[in-house]
Amino acid sequence: MTEAGEAKEVSREEAQKLIEAGAQLVDVRAQHEWDAGRIAGATHLPLADLAQRASEIDPERPVVLYCRGGNRSSMAAAALTDAGYDAMKLTEGIVGWSEADLPLAPEGGYVSESGEAAAVLEARKKAAQG
Repeated sequence: MTEAGEAKEVSREEAQKLIEAGAQLVDVRAQHEWDAGRIAGATHLPLADLAQRASEIDPERPVVLYCRGGNRSSMAAAALTDAGYDAMKLTEGIVGWSEADLPLAPEGGYVSESGEAAAVLEARKKAAQG
């Protein structure tokens, strides 16, 4: 049992088993990070929208949350746990997932930097390619 405000954590292997058994996978990163690359099968629910959109998460099923490295998913998992969900964060986030050579979606997906400056750079890169 975790303390109030503390996030339970699961390894990549544990997360994969939970997801195969029906757990929900939720990405709490920003839109530009989601667009760059994500774990297949995840639902996008940015941390800033969590309070308004928590009803989109089934309270009857475990939920594995991830972000880039773990800070945002820790906050999300703690908040959902406090609200009665069986919520946990993915150890090392999508960075650890990618470093373990686990697949990202879409094809050619990658782990984007977080933050507003990164979003601007991603938009410029897309415009230059388009």
